[in-house]
Amino acid sequence: MKTKSILGCTLTVVALALSSSALAEVKIALVAKSLGNGFFEAANVGAQEAAKELGDVKVIYTGPTTTTAEAQIEVLNGLIAQGVDAIAISANDPDALVPVLKKAMQRGIKVVSWDSGVAKEGRQIHLNPSNNALIGETNVKLAADALKAMNLEKGDVAILSATPTSTNQNIWIAEMKKVLPKYPSVNLVTVAYGDDLSDKSYRETVGLLKSYPDLKVIVSPSSVGIVAAAQAVKDQGKIGKVYVTGLGLPSEMAGAVKSGASKSFAIWNPIDLGYAATYLANDLVKGTATKDEASMGKLGKVKLDADGSGAMAEPFVYDASNIDKFSKIF
Repeated sequence: MKTKSILGCTLTVVALALSSSALAEVKIALVAKSLGNGFFEAANVGAQEAAKELGDVKVIYTGPTTTTAEAQIEVLNGLIAQGVDAIAISANDPDALVPVLKKAMQRGIKVVSWDSGVAKEGRQIHLNPSNNALIGETNVKLAADALKAMNLEKGDVAILSATPTSTNQNIWIAEMKKVLPKYPSVNLVTVAYGDDLSDKSYRETVGLLKSYPDLKVIVSPSSVGIVAAAQAVKDQGKIGKVYVTGLGLPSEMAGAVKSGASKSFAIWNPIDLGYAATYLANDLVKGTATKDEASMGKLGKVKLDADGSGAMAEPFVYDASNIDKFSKIF
């Protein structure tokens, strides 16, 4: 009887251990460039939706308060110490984060970069929000459309970027420059940097308006920069004389479209981006991703190139005809 009792207890313990293992949560850290940015908060909504669908996933949304590599490294070291299963990060610097992310991978943590990439040595998959070439050309076309709306055959255009080291911003700007010959109306005069900070982006815009009195369009591929630029154009009494376009969130750009500071702008859906990044990270943790493709849940599968990079979707243009609808969503 005693032997049966011991055997019964042993089987119960084993069963509980197996049950606990099966129910163990996969901890995925979604790391933003900085907290307090509407784009990344929207991405977190999608990440939490993915976690709910997957059932055994917990998303830890985090990031630094400043848009620097050093600040992100501090956050990453904390996540490594915490023992998360995966890190999905939008990088402030493509190279500076590699050593700490290599350390993470050496400890078995899966790494996905999304939105703004990490060099391939520091991650396993990178998810571009869209095709880089298409994003670049979309930004130039938006500038050309703004000039056309002003009945101008040619006009001065400036770019207001995020940080000088921001991976995605630099790639998109390079792609913009490649297609300039196709858009002769666009005369690119300079690139300024607002560091993804509202106050600095605002000051940089005021500086652009003063330094280039014939400036007609400001293109900001930064969701923070485009809002600040539109506000500066309004405050400086330049509505109708200078248009702001680029990449922004409908909820944050609705006022600019209605005031006339912006005629149109583009963005992919950041909710989908966070959702897809979470599924990719989970796919790596579960070992179901391959070198050629990985799951994005309801969004389908992403095809990966030799560097482990893939694109989610094309950017979508927002204007007065659809801004009210989408501004209620994100």
